[in-house]
Parts: sequence; C-alpha cells; structure tokens
Amino acid sequence: MAPPPASQPALACWGASASRRPPTTVLSLQREQLLPAAILPNWRPNTASRIIITPDNMAQQPLPTTAQPTDIYGGDEVSALVLDPGYCTTRAGFAGEDVPKSVLPSFYGHVTSDPPKDVFGDECLIPRADFEIRNYMNRDSIVEDWDVATKVWEHMLVKRLQPERPTHPSKNGLNDEPKEADTEGDVAMEEAESQEKPLQENPLLITETPWNTPKNREKAIELVMENWGCPAFWLSKTPVLAAFAAGKATALVIDVGGANTSVTAIHDGMVLKRSVQRSPAGGLWLSSQIRNLWETSEPKVNLVPTYLIENKTAVDALSPAQYRERKFPFQVSDSFRLYEEERTLTEFKESVVEVWRGPGKLGAPGNEEYVKTQPGRVFEMPDGYNQMWREQRFKVTEGLFDENAGLPVPESERLTKGQTIPELIKASLSAIDVDLRGNLLANVVVTGSTSLINGFNDRLNNELTAMYPGLKIKIHAAGLTSERRFAPWIGGSILASLGTFHQMWISRKEYEENGANIVEKRCK
Repeated sequence: MAPPPASQPALACWGASASRRPPTTVLSLQREQLLPAAILPNWRPNTASRIIITPDNMAQQPLPTTAQPTDIYGGDEVSALVLDPGYCTTRAGFAGEDVPKSVLPSFYGHVTSDPPKDVFGDECLIPRADFEIRNYMNRDSIVEDWDVATKVWEHMLVKRLQPERPTHPSKNGLNDEPKEADTEGDVAMEEAESQEKPLQENPLLITETPWNTPKNREKAIELVMENWGCPAFWLSKTPVLAAFAAGKATALVIDVGGANTSVTAIHDGMVLKRSVQRSPAGGLWLSSQIRNLWETSEPKVNLVPTYLIENKTAVDALSPAQYRERKFPFQVSDSFRLYEEERTLTEFKESVVEVWRGPGKLGAPGNEEYVKTQPGRVFEMPDGYNQMWREQRFKVTEGLFDENAGLPVPESERLTKGQTIPELIKASLSAIDVDLRGNLLANVVVTGSTSLINGFNDRLNNELTAMYPGLKIKIHAAGLTSERRFAPWIGGSILASLGTFHQMWISRKEYEENGANIVEKRCK
C-alpha cells in the first residue's frame, strides 16, 4: 500500500480496507500512546489492527495483507474477558467492547435464616425477612471475603456473560444405552472427573488497586487457574488502565471513586509506586456530608427510603411531607435501610450537588454572597418533601478541596489537610523525579464516578494552576459518563483485545511451572 502524501491529513486505515472494518471501535488509538514499552519492540499490525497514520509514524506503514508477519502471536479477535471489581460496583464484559456487558453492585444479600444463602444483583436486593446487605470488599477496594468474591465473579462471568444453552438431545446422554448402574439405578458418570471448567476457553484480565497485597494477587491467579481453568491470565492496575483508556502511557491519574480517591503517576505504562496516594474523600464521604446537611437544615429533612413509601401527596416547598408508610410483617435490617438510603443520597449528588469552580476557595470574601445570587435547584425526597437548595449544595463538596470548609462529621470521618485532593496531588508529585512533573501535569487523567459532579474539573484545573503556576496543565476527562465511570474496564478491554498483548499473558503452562508467585514476577 503506497504511503499517503505528506500534505494529507491524519488518515485512519485498516490492514485490508475500510469495508472490512471490525465492529470493535475501542481500539482506535495510536500505538505509541497505548502500549507499554515492553510490548512496543515486537509490535506488528495485522488485518484486524487499526492504526493511525500521521506524519510522525508514516515510516512504519502496515504490512500488505499478502505478507503476514511471522512473529505475531495472534489476531485481535480473542475471546478474553475483563473483570473490574470495585467497592461500589463490579464490572465485567468481553475484551474489545466499549462498555462492560454486566455491571452489578458489589453489595450482595445474605439470607441469615436456615439454610443461609447469598443472592447477587439489584433485582434480588428487596425487603425480606432475615436479610442483610454485605460487601465482599473493604473500603480500600481489597477483597476480604474470597468465598463470596468467587461466587459474585462466577455469577457475572459465567451466568451473565455466557448463559447456559440447552444441550442437543443427541449429546445429552439421556438416550444412551445405560452403563453399569449402581444400587439406585443411576448411570455411572465416568466423565464427572474430567468435567469442563467454566472458563476453559477464555483468557481473563482482572484489575486491581495499586495497593493490593501480594497474598490477594496470588489468591486471584489460583482462583482463575484452579477453579475456572482459564488458559491465560493477567492482573493490571486500575490507574494504568484508566490512562490507556484515555490513550496515554504516561499520565497523572486522579481517580475519585465511591469509597476513596487516589492519585497515581504512570510513566510508560508502569505505576511509580512512591507516587501512590489515597484518601477516603470519595462518594461515601460526600454522602456523610449530605446527611449532615439535611440534619442541620431548617426545617430538618427526614431521609425516608423509597421502599418505605406506600403512597404520597404532592406538597408545597418546605411543607411537611404527607405520605403513608409501608408496613412489613418482619423486621427489615439496618444494613438494608442504609443501602436504600444511599440510593437517595446518590440521586441528590447527581442532580443537586455542585463544586465551586473558583477562582479561590468558596470561603473567600465575596464568593458565598455571589453563590447566593445563583439559581438554586429543587430536590424532592421520596416522601414528597421538597426544597430549593442554593449555597448549601456547594458547601457539601468544598471539604474535598479545603479541610476547614467541610460540614461537621464524626471525628472518624473527618478529612485531614493531607487527605484533600490538592494535597494528594502535591504529595504524589513530590515523591517522584522533578523532571517528570511537567509531562505528568500536561497529561492529567480524571476518572471515577464522583468526578462527574458539576464543576469538578474546572475547580481541579484552578487548583493545579495555583499550585504549579509555571507549568502547562492539561486535564483529560472523558465527556461520556460511561467512559468516566468505567475507564479502568475500558482500558482493560483495549489491552486484552490486542493481538500484540498475547505475549504478555501468563499462560497456564507458566502457572503450572512456577506456581502462584509468577504473578508477582510478571504483573508489576
């Protein structure tokens, strides 16, 4: 294929022709931006690889389809699965797709009556007797209950992504001649030992936090190889994948999630371990601020979750709610009520709460007076009570940036100065080589659901500009909410679907030769 003239604009082309374009669109990234240095030397395009031809890389033209490279490990179309567990939700889907197919809460229902059982998925979390809501992870997004984690992941990867299909009558064994029968007349199942494992044909990539423990990493590969029989496995850190999803191999990743906020410097696809900073200033901390706001406002706002409302009557703003409460013939657990209250708090965060954009802090002279003149937002509680929220909705988030501005909360939940987002960034950049800072600040990647609050990126830009006045600041935050929420999963989807990534997988053979500690040597 002849190279395009130098004057021609950047042109996206496929190894064969545009008409043969595969359905996957996630992979349209420059290779220099996407792949770690360990993969680049052996990178070769193939018929399913999309590359971007620019004046910088015109020298590396794709090989013609007639001359297939000999050192390639496989095409881009692989049946890999990507699993991204977090404290609030767990995401799973097929590599090469742009969003996860299955998203479930990491909270699950546990029936305490005899026999005890666990149920998974939003549709199962309903009021019932002897029912508790639990989480298989702790607030640091590290798996604590591996028995339940195994069930949740298997439910998502096997039952949701690969639903069981009925066996063809000719192969189900019901019409076969009976083999030697035991005393009860059952057919002896000789094949029971060699039964197929659920993920025998699917490589699996799992994401992890940068502070995950070696014990948990080894437990993950044991589960994948021993229980599920996967042919290949890889463990990748969430900030690296979030950077890949933004098309960057070097970035400062600010992840503002549900349970915590982390700041991590990524250089050439590797986590700089000394730069990893985290704090509990996430979505759940914001929920505690909103609870405090409602309890201290005049009149006090009562938080009655939706499941307790049988019917309600519309009332004027600030008028007492008029509703009939639903009664249950059993005791509803406190954990279930808290889980349902969090739904209302999340709705309030999404529709009302806003971040003061700057310049300066909200408490600076004149800023609060200015905010009071801005239009407010009305929010109706599940019980029908409604109110206009004005400057209060800015105060809720100010504690993320200024430790003295947060609403009063219990001592255990109070943020210190070092746990605010600007201080996390400062600590992260102070821990690494000064020569890297300029490149990182020009590639700031913002991800996580809590970063979707209105005004967050503007405030972050103002804070960074004030802290580093001489350096170029550029923030990359996906416009689509799904891309911001699922960035680590999307990065994993891109990585696991690349044919050039095949040489990186930990194969079953390697696992059998080296044992579980292979994950410590390979997945840095």
